[in-house]
Amino acid sequence: MKKFALALAASAVAATAAFAQEAPVVADADANGTFSLVEVQAAYAAATEEAFKAADTDASGELSAEELAAAVAANAFAG
Repeated sequence: MKKFALALAASAVAATAAFAQEAPVVADADANGTFSLVEVQAAYAAATEEAFKAADTDASGELSAEELAAAVAANAFAG
């Protein structure tokens, strides 16, 4: 029974650690409702202009919340 409890506790710790590694929050510093390359780079230092432009699917020069979420989910700004 003790082995089971220890295994269960170890699993809980591992799951907690996995959830603690959330993506950085990108701040909309100018409060315009979209995210610029500079704003993205403040949270993701490895974000390149090329990756940003690829994520900007509507070619507006800024990322919408949806475009940003898709890029983050695709690890587009990972270094």
